[in-house]
Amino acid sequence: MEAEGARTFQATGDAYDLFMGRYSRHLSRPFADAASVAAGHRVLDVGCGPGALTAELVQRIGSTNVVALDPSPPFVAACTERFPGTEVHLGRAEALPFADDSFDRVMAQLVVHFVSDPTAAASEFRRVLRPGGIAAACVWDFAEGMQMLRSFWDAALDVDDEAPDEARTLRFGRAGEIAELFDAVGLVDIDESTLEVESAYSDFDELWAGFMAGIGPAGSFVVSLDEPRRAALREALFRRVGSPTGSFTLTALARCATGVRA
Repeated sequence: MEAEGARTFQATGDAYDLFMGRYSRHLSRPFADAASVAAGHRVLDVGCGPGALTAELVQRIGSTNVVALDPSPPFVAACTERFPGTEVHLGRAEALPFADDSFDRVMAQLVVHFVSDPTAAASEFRRVLRPGGIAAACVWDFAEGMQMLRSFWDAALDVDDEAPDEARTLRFGRAGEIAELFDAVGLVDIDESTLEVESAYSDFDELWAGFMAGIGPAGSFVVSLDEPRRAALREALFRRVGSPTGSFTLTALARCATGVRA
């Protein structure tokens, strides 16, 4: 069975990179720091996508020490091609195909808000961790901190007051939510932090092209619109990001939590 969130992530790895990968690549470094990833660790990248975090992990600990998993076949194919020495699996966070006590770190970057059963996923993180191992998860702050998505959903609400704003429809983007999830499955020594990155765009067309790829809730919303409403949304988003006539930069804040398997 395909995870609910995976249904909006069936595009190519290159299309994802244009839309969200440009942020997740930068996020992977402070996220790996938050999880204290170091040489000698065996790390599982849950919901790897086309490999933004995988790349950082491979650089830190070597390809044979990294295992990646994603429910999207195109993303699994892209990650496998990009990291030929890394074991990449098609699978779901809620049912990890690994033995108990297999990893020193289990990491989920921009994932837990999309899984169909977050508690089951977090329980799986704990199960496959070795005692003393760390589970780590991070999610964008949809309500305030992720400027690209916040600007988009504010523009979408200008056009359609029933637009599925991720700040309202998705969990774990607020302080304390990931920590509560980890606590509920028995992880200890839970620590919370915020991670901030940014991405530069050459012009507004580059930003809009990312949404037109149809990836995630925002992209799915764009491609579902008829042409007049899509044009109205484009104009509203242009205003929301300051009507740029050239290059511009947007910032993104993620909520992060780590927990230890006792």
